[in-house]
Amino acid sequence: MTPQLQQAIRLLQLSALELHTEVQEALDSNMMLEVEEDGEVPESASEPPAAQQEGTGNGVDSQSQEPALDMQPEGIPEDLPVDSAWEDIYDGLPTYAQASDTEGGELENQRGSTTSLQDHLEWQLLLTPFSETDHAVATAIVDAIDEDGYLSVSLEDIQQSMGGELEVELDEVTAVLHRIQAFDPPGVGARDLRECLLIQLRQLDPRTPRRDAAIDLVEQHLELLAGRDYTQLMRRMKLGRDELREVIGAIQGTNPRPGSQISTSEPEFIVPDVFVRQRSGRWQVELNPDALPKVRINPYYASLVRRADNSTDNNALKSHLQEARWFLKSLQSRSETLLKVATSIVERQRAFLEHGDEAMKPMVLHDVAEAVGMHESTISRVTTRKYMHTPRGIYELKYFFSSHVSTEGGGEASSTAIRALIKKLIAAESPSKPLSDSKLAAILSQEGINVARRTVAKYREAMAIPSSNERKRLT
Repeated sequence: MTPQLQQAIRLLQLSALELHTEVQEALDSNMMLEVEEDGEVPESASEPPAAQQEGTGNGVDSQSQEPALDMQPEGIPEDLPVDSAWEDIYDGLPTYAQASDTEGGELENQRGSTTSLQDHLEWQLLLTPFSETDHAVATAIVDAIDEDGYLSVSLEDIQQSMGGELEVELDEVTAVLHRIQAFDPPGVGARDLRECLLIQLRQLDPRTPRRDAAIDLVEQHLELLAGRDYTQLMRRMKLGRDELREVIGAIQGTNPRPGSQISTSEPEFIVPDVFVRQRSGRWQVELNPDALPKVRINPYYASLVRRADNSTDNNALKSHLQEARWFLKSLQSRSETLLKVATSIVERQRAFLEHGDEAMKPMVLHDVAEAVGMHESTISRVTTRKYMHTPRGIYELKYFFSSHVSTEGGGEASSTAIRALIKKLIAAESPSKPLSDSKLAAILSQEGINVARRTVAKYREAMAIPSSNERKRLT
């Protein structure tokens, strides 16, 4: 592959945030490239951007933003292959135009400072009066607490790690641990789930209803609670159904992962690459103008290039100009390909946009590749880490692809639609008698969808939905 082709493919698979980083690196390394300021008219522009194209006849329109660039590089062919030839991308594509409306794209996300759990504990450690030896033990304990808030090593290991001149008894390590277990967040420093829940329950006001019974349940009968064996719990604790429900409610007020309360990582923001809106009964597909790099050829530096001059400086200018033009052409190819693929997806998934997940149609990469005349590898690159903003939310383009299951009527049902149906059935089930995987498969079969029990289990687990036994609730 030529360097230009490699560049085009690399830009094609970058996310919106990565693309902006790539563009900034190009601006820093190539004097011929410059940022186009908003409202600025390029000197080389001979005509205004073209207007929005006519509808495709299927209820879906395409619209996008034109980068400011000179598309007539000397000595560079108009066609540059992405898979095999530029015709695979340019044929039948809509003309670029200024997006007429960008509501929903003005949201500004501001990053706040984050504090790790370790920082939070060390800050409290500094405010707590410890002897020199106990402070060393406390530091070792804090260092051994994982991100969920649990002590990840044994007290014996911490005792042995002291070594050297510090002679620490195991009882002293235990005493320091108990002091750290009084730190915020409640439950931190526990060695297992039982201890974590007990720490939090014991820190409650003694007048809290059912506090003592909740402590007794966690100490003596946690396994029965985990197994949802409510009959045994009522018998052993001599509690009625309503009383047991109150006890379980007190336990559910605790946090089994106390460390999760403290932020440990920067939030990740998604920049949608495509907007999809319905206007006058038609679905309109637009590239997000804020996600498109606004760069162009610097007209002043470009004017310094002399064709007949073979000096070192002029050859360097020529090289920069050619690289800049290839880069801009690769950017335009990426935008056109993204818009074309997104439009094809919307054409096939209009039912999803109008009715939700249960109306999702089965679709694989080959379907879109065949429709737009590209290779499946190109579709895979375009749909990875690219996001579509729809009235139903923001989705990665890959979300719209799913396998299919045969129906009794000879049709096909999308696995995404089947998952949505399973989720809907579980949401409507009786808490005291949740639906088993076999029952869910039988209900789907009654609706004409032939799916095995193990397939239902696979879809349920993929949605992080517990089994029927774990979903059972005391009513």
